[in-house]
Amino acid sequence: MEQSHQENAVAAGLKTTLTGILVSTVLAVAKALGGIFGNSYALIADAIESLTDIVTSGLLYIGLKWSSRPADKAHPYGHGKAEALIALGISLGLVAAAVIISVESIHNIQTPHKTPAPWTLIILLAVIVTKEILYRYVLKTGEEINSGAVKADAFHHRSDAITSAAAVIGIGIALLGGPGYEEADDWAALLAAVVIVINAYLIARPAIGELLDEDLDPALNESVRNCAAEVAGVVLVEKCHIRKMGIMSHADMHIWVNKDLTVAQGHDIAHAVQDHIKQLYPQMAHVHIHIEPADMVHG
Repeated sequence: MEQSHQENAVAAGLKTTLTGILVSTVLAVAKALGGIFGNSYALIADAIESLTDIVTSGLLYIGLKWSSRPADKAHPYGHGKAEALIALGISLGLVAAAVIISVESIHNIQTPHKTPAPWTLIILLAVIVTKEILYRYVLKTGEEINSGAVKADAFHHRSDAITSAAAVIGIGIALLGGPGYEEADDWAALLAAVVIVINAYLIARPAIGELLDEDLDPALNESVRNCAAEVAGVVLVEKCHIRKMGIMSHADMHIWVNKDLTVAQGHDIAHAVQDHIKQLYPQMAHVHIHIEPADMVHG
């Protein structure tokens, strides 16, 4: 069940990632050409953002393949942490794109240039609609397979839609304001860079938490405790900690059983708890259980 769940999850993640790469490639070319011939740096900045989409989605594709590799002698817990590293890499890619956009925007604000062509708005509106649809599609998959890296990729697409929306506002102001308002296009690109950095933080924070084995989902932890307590023979669930390892998770718990049971009976209860939890939570790669005699008091 575990292997089937992981294989299906990885396949779904790879499918959305490839879709994102193809769409981002088409949009990057359209935006770059529109920015060059339409005299809009905001559109060029958008193209740069789309290029980072392509690079980070490519990294995600490799990361999903890597994280799905089975456990081996050197990696007894599997390779799931690779996914968090990829999510962190995606956030760093976003920051790099924001820096590039900011530097060029400031330069263009200080350099007189022509007003962007009105038809560039058509490209931007098409980009916003396309990227928002792609964001929802990728995010849905990320939530279904519980993948932080796939959800990070989704927010990368959302940031692309945001930069395009900012560009629409900037170009609109430049066109309506006329002479003297040409730099509104560049201010819009600068604002978009700030939004991109914020998104980068929102992606990086849970990825760092996963790498540090933080309790990322207290509600899941409580649900698993309750699930274990349902098994016949379990007197008390003393401890329960859950670590996220990419798409899969690992649970460590202490359960109390009647002290008069044999070792074999305690062993059977532990396996019953493991089976019950994995049946209800297929994302659990392993459930590690320590048995305690019920009359012992622990601090």
